[in-house]
Amino acid sequence: MAGRYDPNPFDEDEVNPFSDPGVRGKSSGQSKYSGGAFYTSSVPPATNSRLSPLPPEPADFNYNHGATVDIPIDSNNSRDLRKKEKELQAKEAELKRREQEVKRREDAAARAGIVLEEKNWPPFFPIIHHDIANEIPIHLQRLQYVAFSTFLGLVVCLFWNVIAVTSAWIKGEGVRIWFLAIIYFISGVPGAYVLWYRPLYRTFRTESALKFGWFFLFYLIHICFCVVAAVAPPIFFRGKSFTGILSAIDVIGDKALVGIFYFIGFGFFCLEVVVSIWVLQQVYMYFRGSGKAAEMKREAARGALRAAI
Repeated sequence: MAGRYDPNPFDEDEVNPFSDPGVRGKSSGQSKYSGGAFYTSSVPPATNSRLSPLPPEPADFNYNHGATVDIPIDSNNSRDLRKKEKELQAKEAELKRREQEVKRREDAAARAGIVLEEKNWPPFFPIIHHDIANEIPIHLQRLQYVAFSTFLGLVVCLFWNVIAVTSAWIKGEGVRIWFLAIIYFISGVPGAYVLWYRPLYRTFRTESALKFGWFFLFYLIHICFCVVAAVAPPIFFRGKSFTGILSAIDVIGDKALVGIFYFIGFGFFCLEVVVSIWVLQQVYMYFRGSGKAAEMKREAARGALRAAI
């Protein structure tokens, strides 16, 4: 029978993993049980079975994103790139040359006194140059604005004349008066701008005395035309091609709506005549008061002398 303090045959040896393997291998032995008796046998020292550690590697959390990658470029692609670069350089040189040429011409025009006018009116579809606030002297801007209103008033009068005559044509007055109304509008609007409004604009801008005479001549013709249109004498197809007072009285009895259109046109032409007479008077007063009359006489005399020589 085993003693009280005899070792337990089922106990396992406690092995410390952090102990020296050499020391573990030199332990006295293991207890074995055989035939009811215990004996101790020596165990050879355990060999070191651990693997050799790997060499340390630097910690890189960028996953080589910053590393440069050499990508071979095809020789054909490089030639294409050089060719495109040369083309861009040639185009840039051509643009610089053109800019210098334009600047040279502008400087030459400025030295010669030629004013380059950029079309800026009306804003939605520029067809003329018009800048009263920046090009006309302050003391003449009000008069220039009123003169411009007479030009726009003529446009309105002739446009309404087309509408009224069109209504009369629909009511059976004939197509000839409609063609005349179209001719009045097509020729009257650009004619007024070229013959008297642009000369007045340039006169106020450059203070030229000779251009005043051109303005006075054609502005008087403009006023006479508006007076004839407001009266509408029966000289062109009974006068119904104009929305004047006589035409309005003639059509009001049979065609009331057409007569109303004609009376409205008559009022437009009358207002145009009144404002135009005021503009002519103010321009003449400025012409006499500023000494332009005497200057124009002297320039006319010099011109006549040069022509005679």
